[in-house]
Amino acid sequence: MSRWKIKAATAALAALLVAATVSLPVYARELQPLAAAAPEQVGMSGERLARITTMLKKEIAEGKLPGAVVLVARKGKIVYSDAIGSQDKGANTPMRLDSIFRIYSMTKPLASVAAMMLVEDGVIQLTDPVSKFLPAFKDMQVSVATTGADGKTTYANVPAAKPIIVQDLLRHSAGLAYAEITKNEPVKAAYVEAKFSQPGVHEYDSRGMTPAEQVARIAKAPLIHQPGTMWEYSMAVDILGRVVEAASGKRLAVVLDERLFKPLKMVDSSFWLAPEKMSRLAQPLPVDLASGQKISVLDVSAEPMNDSGGAGALSTANDYLRFAQMLLNGGELDGARVVSRSTVKLMTSDHLGTRIAAPFQPGELLLGTPGYTFGLGLAVRQGDGVAGVAGSAGEFMWAGYAGTYFWVDPKEEIVGVYMSQAPSPIRAYYRKMFKGLVYQALVD
Repeated sequence: MSRWKIKAATAALAALLVAATVSLPVYARELQPLAAAAPEQVGMSGERLARITTMLKKEIAEGKLPGAVVLVARKGKIVYSDAIGSQDKGANTPMRLDSIFRIYSMTKPLASVAAMMLVEDGVIQLTDPVSKFLPAFKDMQVSVATTGADGKTTYANVPAAKPIIVQDLLRHSAGLAYAEITKNEPVKAAYVEAKFSQPGVHEYDSRGMTPAEQVARIAKAPLIHQPGTMWEYSMAVDILGRVVEAASGKRLAVVLDERLFKPLKMVDSSFWLAPEKMSRLAQPLPVDLASGQKISVLDVSAEPMNDSGGAGALSTANDYLRFAQMLLNGGELDGARVVSRSTVKLMTSDHLGTRIAAPFQPGELLLGTPGYTFGLGLAVRQGDGVAGVAGSAGEFMWAGYAGTYFWVDPKEEIVGVYMSQAPSPIRAYYRKMFKGLVYQALVD
C-alpha cells in the first residue's frame, strides 16, 4: 500500500469516527484513532502489506466472505487499515472502517481484564473458590467416562476433588464445557436441556436467561473434568462475568463501560446496539459456502437478559485495536491506565504448565496448529517454532466464532485486528492468512 493510501485510509477512519460521535457522551467526542505512520517508518513494507487487501478481495469475490475490516499497528502507529467488501451484502451496503461486529469469544479477553481489575482492587483473589461469590458451585459433581470390555462408554458422577477457583475460570480448567464442543454426552445433554445451546438455532448463546438462572442451571450440570486438571474451552468466562458482578455489585456491562470502554475511548463497544447504530452492524452471508449451512448470528438489537462475558459483546476494529494496544503497552493507552504492567504480564504467562493437561491445545482450536499454551483469558505462544504460522514467543491472541481475530506481539511490537462476520469452519484459514501477510511485510 502506498503512503498516500495509508494516509487517506487513516483520514477516512478519523472522519468516520468524528461523524459517529455527534450524539455520544462528552468523553466519546474526544476519541482519536491511534496515530498513523507510513509502514517504512516503522520497519514494514507498504507494498507487501497491500497483499492483505489483494487476498481478501479474492476471497470476497469468490463468495467465501461478505467483507472484512483490517487494522495493523506497529510501534503504536497504524500502518495499514482497510474496509473491504460488504457490511451487508443483501442490502448492498459497503463495509466501513467503523462497521460494528458481533465479536463472540473476543468478549472473553475484555471480561478477563475486568476480573483482573477486581483482583487489583483486592476484592477477588485468583485462588478464591468460585463458590465464595456464587454459592451454587460449592459441591460440584464430575461426569467420569468408563469404557467397558464391549467398547461402550458409560458415565457416572463423582464428587469434585477440589473446588473450582477463579483462576480456573480464567484459564478454562474449571471443568465447565461448551455443548457445541464437548464429547461428554451427559454434560452435552444437560447443557442443551438448560438452553445453553440450541443446535441449529443459536450457537453459543445463553443470553435468554437471567444471571441467577444461568448460574443455577450450569451448577446443576456435572463437570467434564476434575477442576484444575484439564484445559477445555468452555462457558467458564460467562461464569467469570457472574463472579465480576457478584464481587463488584454491578452488571458486567456497567463494569466494562466504566472501567475499560470509557477510559480507552472504546465508543462502539457494548452488549447490545442502540437503534441509531444498527445501520453500521455487519451481517453474514445467508449461507456459508464452505459448509453449505445456513448462518445464524446473535440478535443484538435488544438488551439481553444477561451480559455474556464469553460471547456477547459488539465492537469495531478501531475499538478493539485500542484495547489490544493497551495490552501491548503494559496496561495503559494515551495516559489512561486500566491495569498494571504486572497484571498484563501475569495474564500473558503460561498458566497450564505441566499440572494442567491440554490434549487439544488452544492453538489447535484457534488456528489449527499447536504451539500455544493458555494464560488468563488469552492464548500465549510458547516459542518461535512449532506453530505452523508466523509469530514470536510470547505473542498472545484470541478470536471469535463469527470470524473475528486479534493478536499482540510484544517482541515485534505488532497488533493485528481482523473483523469479519463469517462464522465458517474455515475461519482459521483467514486468521492464518492475515497473520502471515502481516509478518511477511516486516523489513527491518
